[in-house]
Amino acid sequence: MKLLISPINSQEAISASKGGADIIDVKNPKEGSLGANFPWIIREVKELINSEVPLSATIGDFNYKPGTASLAALGAAYSGAKYIKVGLYDIQTEEQAFEMLEGINRAVKDYDSNKKVVVSGYSDFSRINSISPFLLPEIGSKVGIDVVMVDTAIKDGKSTFEFLSEQELTEFTNIAKKYNLESAIAGSLKFNDLPMIERIDPDIIGVRGMVCGGDRQTAIQEPLVKKLKSEMCQLKA
Repeated sequence: MKLLISPINSQEAISASKGGADIIDVKNPKEGSLGANFPWIIREVKELINSEVPLSATIGDFNYKPGTASLAALGAAYSGAKYIKVGLYDIQTEEQAFEMLEGINRAVKDYDSNKKVVVSGYSDFSRINSISPFLLPEIGSKVGIDVVMVDTAIKDGKSTFEFLSEQELTEFTNIAKKYNLESAIAGSLKFNDLPMIERIDPDIIGVRGMVCGGDRQTAIQEPLVKKLKSEMCQLKA
């Protein structure tokens, strides 16, 4: 299970990298759950962190704008991200999701076939009237994306586990495996969630607030990243 940490700037990225993050995920919380940061921030982070740690970049919580999303995805790929992550925030049908992901995936893979596309659905999809994350693995597999994720859309302190049960999230990871995709879980996760997350067994867990001391608006703390990484390793032992 890989640890994805989401910094907003180069200083936080260094703290995350030194703390043992497996993936550095540049985002901008001011613009939403998967808010996009600036291309120069992505490039700056890539230059500063350990080159062996893959870089991820979010491109936004998108409504139905396939062209805009495809351009944003290409921009993130060009800026140096290995993982390009999009949230289907205001996507309500499978047809819309397919067209969005088909365009994003083509934009990224035509540029560099080794880069990975991550699609995020939301555990609280019912309160934002968005597509169920359980539909995304099949759609994503048809267009060739690499990772399916569950996150929370509204960052009000409520966790993914307040909207989806352990059984439902295990089903999500199993569906991803069925379609040969990696799975990721995020959304206001807490240290005491780790045993449950270990049982669910996603390929990636994504955090920010947990390693900011509980408040995602403050800075990432290297000791908390180290603590999280250590506890993850202990669960594996």
